[in-house]
Amino acid sequence: MKIDRKMPEKEKKVSKFKAFLKRKNIEISWKRYGIDALGAMAQGLFCSLLIGTIFKTIGDQTGVAFLTSIGSYAMAVSGPAMAVAIGYALKADPMVLFSLLAVGWAANTEGGAGGPLAVLIIAIIAAECGKAVSKETKVDILVTPAVTIGVGVALSMLIAPPIGAAASAFGNLIVYATTLQPLLMGIAVSVLVGVALTLPISSAAICAALGLTGLAGGAAVAGCCAQMVGFAVISFRENRWGGLVSQGLGTSMLQMPNIVKNPRVWIAPTLTSAITGPIATCVFGLQMNGAPINSGMGTCGMCGPIGVITGWLSPSEAAVTNGASAVSATALDWIGLVLVAIVLPAVIAPLIHLFVRKLGWVKEGDLKLA
Repeated sequence: MKIDRKMPEKEKKVSKFKAFLKRKNIEISWKRYGIDALGAMAQGLFCSLLIGTIFKTIGDQTGVAFLTSIGSYAMAVSGPAMAVAIGYALKADPMVLFSLLAVGWAANTEGGAGGPLAVLIIAIIAAECGKAVSKETKVDILVTPAVTIGVGVALSMLIAPPIGAAASAFGNLIVYATTLQPLLMGIAVSVLVGVALTLPISSAAICAALGLTGLAGGAAVAGCCAQMVGFAVISFRENRWGGLVSQGLGTSMLQMPNIVKNPRVWIAPTLTSAITGPIATCVFGLQMNGAPINSGMGTCGMCGPIGVITGWLSPSEAAVTNGASAVSATALDWIGLVLVAIVLPAVIAPLIHLFVRKLGWVKEGDLKLA
């Protein structure tokens, strides 16, 4: 960027700073931090805490110590996994990326139950600071990791505990409110988390950051399943089996381009979540006491239902903190899970969508995936 010499000094400094940020690929935007980084954090959680919880639960229940060990090791590195994933989304240089391992461990440890949110905030700051100094000196091998780790660990010690406490408190408030008002909160949590699942942000990361378990977690699972199964079924005419699998077991986010073109295609899945949420909380008392990330996963790889099942067998630390304990699932529990996660969304969403189509709000091809 060329700087006009006649430009006022203040504007010159601003222009130089913007040019520096562009050269360093530092983009201060909602998309970069609120969508890219948050989504990557969820992937980091999935590849450590979530998959580790599944391995550990299977190992504990079958008595296979090898599987339990795999799960324990995977769960132990959730902080570093999240931080590295965030750094990757921010397009950090290798030296910065590797240094984020220590930052993630520190932020997640110091953040306690609200560790994921602390990791998100601190890893972003540390990564951007590391990127700013990367390759700027002849001793880059010392400067870049020193700045990245120094900033990240210092912030972890200073602000991770209050960030974690605030996130945990807010999550506990949602869990408590859902227990007191299962109908209203069942609707609210189901709809909001379901909508977040379909939007290009990470509902899984949000649920993990808030430690959403118990009835609130069950409502969140219901909302996510309503979106995924709902879209998969109502768009079957346009997308056939490939669309059924990609949306039902993948993500309803695939429908975002169609939602932008015609927001009314979103009516059926969203209303379905408003129905299945309170059914989960009030009728079946469905609780998701697995790893909080499961609350925001829905039928993606069947992680939502798996979280409910692992919560029955071996509640997560976050769930235990909220008073959960292992239970023996009854036939009604299994029926409730299958109905809320799969059957009801597959039945209710098409009925609502049929009515929407009759009103002329949605037409043939509006749900066609690119």
